[in-house]
Amino acid sequence: MTRLSQSYQLAQEQYAALGVDTDAALQTLATIPISLHCWQGDDVAGFEDPDRGLSGGIMATGNYPGKARNADELRADLDVAYSLIPGTHRLNLHAIYGDSDGKMDRNDWRPHHFDRWIDWAWANDHGIDFNPSCFSHPMAEGGFTLASLDETVRAFWIEHCINSREIGGYIGKQLDNPCINNVWIPDGYKDTPVDRLRHRELLKESLDEVFSAEISHPDFNRDAVECKLFGIGSESYVVGSHEFYMGYAIQNQTLLTLDAGHFHPTETIADKISSTLLYVPELLLHVSRGVRWDSDHVVTLTDDLQAIMQEIVRHVALDRVHIGLDFFDASINRIAAWTIGTRNALKALLMALLEPIDTLRELEAAGDWTARLALLEELKMLPFGAVWDAYCAQQNTPVGYQFMQAIRHHEQTVLAQRG
Repeated sequence: MTRLSQSYQLAQEQYAALGVDTDAALQTLATIPISLHCWQGDDVAGFEDPDRGLSGGIMATGNYPGKARNADELRADLDVAYSLIPGTHRLNLHAIYGDSDGKMDRNDWRPHHFDRWIDWAWANDHGIDFNPSCFSHPMAEGGFTLASLDETVRAFWIEHCINSREIGGYIGKQLDNPCINNVWIPDGYKDTPVDRLRHRELLKESLDEVFSAEISHPDFNRDAVECKLFGIGSESYVVGSHEFYMGYAIQNQTLLTLDAGHFHPTETIADKISSTLLYVPELLLHVSRGVRWDSDHVVTLTDDLQAIMQEIVRHVALDRVHIGLDFFDASINRIAAWTIGTRNALKALLMALLEPIDTLRELEAAGDWTARLALLEELKMLPFGAVWDAYCAQQNTPVGYQFMQAIRHHEQTVLAQRG
């Protein structure tokens, strides 16, 4: 018996003493997909116009060498990341990341420009999610898109969002796997506005037009809307606030997207999960790590991350909550960022799956909050790491820090050649 299997057997016995079946937890974990975000691989630039800079509150800091310059390089980098992450996962793709047949403008993208992504996803058993890209474009330079006072600007972005729904439905149909299409816009004011209502009225009208448009494969496109508290250039007022989008999602029964970096620095989205699930059919999470502002740091195994995953598991909501990642750190190896962040999200999920939830519920219902606290604290000392290592081995992915060997090799043999 190997040291790894011995460690797992000992851990299995300790968890079993509390009524936890570690094998069942690992089986469940293997069914949970995380949607990796394509924009970590190239600093949110996309392949529409290599000379266009970022705008709309988007900022990637750092200049680590070797970022993907085209869709082929991005897919190759993603392949490395997926090989180091246990389980079978999805890809979250923005509209500006198609395989272009020349220089593209925002509303030139059509479903066929994503055929190579679909072929790649089929070959690797990945689902794909999608997003309109309402930023980094001349038609967004005024700080507004779907909520603009300019009817021409609104019409442009309405067309773009409808096109994105069409692309999302096409992708979902081709993969026989529904595509979640998430709408986020950067609209807002840097300083305090006089009229907060008008832009929200316009946003509601625009969204109604976007979501009422007929698309070819509506059963394979799942609409989601994403809120934000503030952003760069919209520090005082964001049109699409949490209250706006929660009301819209409830009224229209769309998915609601909660981004962990889109709220107050001391606010966690964990407590919002159970409340919103009472009113909307499903949730999409963008798991991130904001530091003082929406800075989208690589996800680490924090208390906040654990709280998010505990809420999903404790409320048996794995079939109603879709987990995606959203960070873009250009100061470190981008493939390592994907790998570290996704593995941490999975670790937090596993920790939640290893809780003796029935016992904890019984203690709580009985009013024995002393024992509840004691048990929750003791769980922190159980050998979770041995169970995680066993899962990585089962999934034929590196155990522990070994994943860095593959990343260094790719960096030396591939990334270094990109200049």
